[in-house]
Amino acid sequence: VQLQASGGGLVQAGDSLRLSCAASGRAFSDHSFYWFRQATGKDREFVAAIKWSGQATYYADSVKGRFTISRDNAKNTVYLRMNSLKPEDTAVYYCAATGSSRWPPDVTTEGMNYWGKGTQVTVSS
Repeated sequence: VQLQASGGGLVQAGDSLRLSCAASGRAFSDHSFYWFRQATGKDREFVAAIKWSGQATYYADSVKGRFTISRDNAKNTVYLRMNSLKPEDTAVYYCAATGSSRWPPDVTTEGMNYWGKGTQVTVSS
């Protein structure tokens, strides 16, 4: 699976953004998809996950209620809708995928099989 993230940008606190992760290659619908982020000088951290079936989602406490992950299997695309953005959301955002059926998800980076290049999200105060 090849992944390409897009949709990042520079926004103000309180604004919204939608990130997209386009996938190609092996069966999209067989994989669970994740978003991670990495701020400068910090470790990469889990943000959100959506099960291969699309029927379950999981979020980090820091984004719960503000971010929504979704998928469109017809378009082989996963989305991350980010509302009420805060300066602390500033990071490079990465999409990732795993063929593991484990749920609740393994939120560690080691659990991912595929990674896309990141997209920068900068939130100004």
